[in-house]
Amino acid sequence: MKSHQERIIRIGTRDSELALWQANTVKQQLENLGHKTVIVPIKSRGDIVLDKPLYQLGITGIFTRALDLSMLNKDIDIAVHSSKDVPTIFPKGIVQAAVIKRGNVNDTLVFKNNEEFLSAKHAVIATGSLRRKAQWLNRYPTHTIVDIRGNVISRMQKLQDNEDWNATIFAAAGIGRIGVRPEDAINLDWMIPAPAQGAIMVTAPADDEEVLAICREINHEETEICVGIEREFLNKLEGGCTAPIGALAYIKNEEVNFKGVLLSGDGSKRIDVTRVKKLGEHHDIAQYCADFVIERGGKRLMDSIRGVAKRTNVYSTKSLTETQRLLFKDKVHVESADFIKFSLNRIPARLLKNQIENVIITSKNAVESLITNYSATELQFKNIYCVGRRTKRLVEQKIGKVAHVENSAKKLADYLVEFMEGTEVTYFCSDLRLDDLPNILEENHIKVNEIEAYQTKFDGIKVIDSVESVMFFSPSAVNSFLQINNTDVIAFCLGESTANEAKKHFKDVRVAKMPSVESVIELVNEHYV
Repeated sequence: MKSHQERIIRIGTRDSELALWQANTVKQQLENLGHKTVIVPIKSRGDIVLDKPLYQLGITGIFTRALDLSMLNKDIDIAVHSSKDVPTIFPKGIVQAAVIKRGNVNDTLVFKNNEEFLSAKHAVIATGSLRRKAQWLNRYPTHTIVDIRGNVISRMQKLQDNEDWNATIFAAAGIGRIGVRPEDAINLDWMIPAPAQGAIMVTAPADDEEVLAICREINHEETEICVGIEREFLNKLEGGCTAPIGALAYIKNEEVNFKGVLLSGDGSKRIDVTRVKKLGEHHDIAQYCADFVIERGGKRLMDSIRGVAKRTNVYSTKSLTETQRLLFKDKVHVESADFIKFSLNRIPARLLKNQIENVIITSKNAVESLITNYSATELQFKNIYCVGRRTKRLVEQKIGKVAHVENSAKKLADYLVEFMEGTEVTYFCSDLRLDDLPNILEENHIKVNEIEAYQTKFDGIKVIDSVESVMFFSPSAVNSFLQINNTDVIAFCLGESTANEAKKHFKDVRVAKMPSVESVIELVNEHYV
């Protein structure tokens, strides 16, 4: 037993009965080791939208998004998930902290009257899982699949309420854990489960070393290995957690056994793979098996599953994090790439040999250049003026206190004209920069010493025809896009400076209310209601 812990670990969970069971399991294991905990229930979009099958919602991580955002907002310390619901790529700043010892991995058939329908030509099976649907139709091609959503209890009730339905399919672990498995339910050992089915995953902030160390105490290594292989197989096939992909790894006699499957949505096409490797030599299993499936037509199958409906309609000229991607509504199919690249310049020491009274920094790239060249103690700045809250935060973390911040270069220039002490500023800028700030200052007899801290290079790509709108985060990105693309799109812009540049070229320009990526995403969502 560990010594008493002062910190109370806040455990985030969905508020369904099964999710709360899982969270309480983690809570009990942690408290058995002497840690204090409290459960924080949070409702997910997957729990709220019950009128569509999961695969039509178009969101990977639909059951994890709310918990991810709560963790990034520091409202919870850890989150407990069904491992099969967790996207294979974690949002930036969140990591897998533990996997609990696995339960029953099987899918289970729950039927209403008897199992005679299994030998009948016509039967109706309810499932919201594309994987279960595809495998069932592969085995029983004349049966009918109907969609069903909701938690375990509500799905059980729907089966009873619908006269035409013969059965529905559950994860054995789920119905077993909350004690509602009927005695005559049948484990479908022929159906390959979802990757990581039956396992509980704990996620935590990547930078919280204390919590990560605590979570390692409840990690089950054998389950971690098996679940890791299954999730990597899913990732290598580029499948979301709703794709018709099955995977199961288990360890027996010091060997790792793996079987995987990819099917077409209607079950008519199927590609299977198996692999056995000695424990310790198992690290290439997922890659080998994914390559095996892809080489036998897997890529064409995946492309057909994604379908035309998923064609990109929004393009971001800045690479988006997984957390940011999760903020988009269902109708938004977004791709992203960095349309501008930066290279940091060498800043000569002679330019900084004396304390500089007034300094202007308008981007994080300038901060990176300064701290790459010099330590904070070498950067003797009396007054630092910034554009953007994020730039301000980085300056104060790496260099020193900021005297004043504004949302745009023009607003900062206006402020300096009225309130700045002295008649000279040093501006750490790019080789490509807008003229607003230096022009306003010089018109008001303030000398501007420009130091080229970094270079900006256009690195745009040609976007596909289905793109209807583009997200811009800087005037440079607008110009980079225009080099090889036309202007027949809506321009969603961060900040007035970017919007003013866009207005020179695009008919429809929208400006975010706040100078943040999230605010631009909100603007996009408002358009695609």
